[in-house]
Amino acid sequence: MNVLNIHITVTAGHARADYSLGRKGEDMLLKDIIEKSHYAFHDRADSWEDAIRLSCGPLEKDGTVDQTYADEIIACVRKHGPYIVIVPGLAMPHSTENAVGVHGTDIGFMKLAEPISFEEGNPAKDASVFFTLASIDSDAHLENMQRLYTVLTNEEVLAELQNVKGPEDLIRLDAICEAAQA
Repeated sequence: MNVLNIHITVTAGHARADYSLGRKGEDMLLKDIIEKSHYAFHDRADSWEDAIRLSCGPLEKDGTVDQTYADEIIACVRKHGPYIVIVPGLAMPHSTENAVGVHGTDIGFMKLAEPISFEEGNPAKDASVFFTLASIDSDAHLENMQRLYTVLTNEEVLAELQNVKGPEDLIRLDAICEAAQA
């Protein structure tokens, strides 16, 4: 079910209305990431381990995770290989539900200007776009995964994610996702 959300803000006698179309009253994922400041943009990372630490940074700022969560993800990648690179150019750092260092359920975003390799000699395992997942609540995690699915299954948005330079680009891509769901 789609619901039209109307948010009206009145400041100094001026009214501003924001309209959004979402499932069951939910905000779209990229807009939610921006509003929570769960995003980061970096020129480069020194290693794939550094990239994971950087990608956890936005979630660390508000206590969703602490720094041990990045170490947990790094240990999983060392054990299981670069499973977090789900398509060329895009990584989804995550560990198991209720992992060490996780204090909330949410998704963070990070963009590197220079891709980092998770497997030398295999460009399919390079990534510059990161959606970092943290979960203590399986229902909320499933909802977040559904919202992420909406972003990742939109081919236009998936391609454009490689070119984002700042939060304004994420807002623009969020509008494309919203229009596609209308």
